[in-house]
Amino acid sequence: MIVVTIDEFTPCLKNMETGEIVETEVIRLRRKSFLSKYNQRTGWYVNWSKFHADAEIYALVIKGTVDIQGLIALEDAPQSKAVHILWAVAAPQNNVYRYGKKLYAGVGGHLFAIVGNRSVKLGYGGLVYGEAMDQAIMEHYIANYGAEYFPYGMPKHPYRIIIDTEPMKRIREEYTYEYYGYEEEI
Repeated sequence: MIVVTIDEFTPCLKNMETGEIVETEVIRLRRKSFLSKYNQRTGWYVNWSKFHADAEIYALVIKGTVDIQGLIALEDAPQSKAVHILWAVAAPQNNVYRYGKKLYAGVGGHLFAIVGNRSVKLGYGGLVYGEAMDQAIMEHYIANYGAEYFPYGMPKHPYRIIIDTEPMKRIREEYTYEYYGYEEEI
């Protein structure tokens, strides 16, 4: 479920109160004990430790910290030659949908760059798809980022979108981050 939008193009995160730009890193998360802290009770929509074993979970953090600003769960979909976004969500302090404000701008774009880069690494050229939380989020990606309504796949979903390789290239090129421990994980 995509519960985040790309709010503005900023290569790093921008503190909405101060305007300060902060650098980011991406960490692959695997330990269920660590992920269990990120759940519905703590404002993360789902229990992140309950994803199936093939799901890849990445955290967007402020460089040099484990201060998570957003999480994305994805899965390789070789039958579609794409990567499927299972969940993409900003941290509670950045979640305008649930809490009405955000500390950092740029979280959504970073999460989409992560999944787009993963698609490239898997040989799909950046092709990704996923299910938006609602029509407004779906229309946001269609109007602003080259997504298309994608009514295919099972189970059916009314807000499924796909972002092809060219529109994803723009997103991937805009956002910068380092992979911390891409081969390692927490």
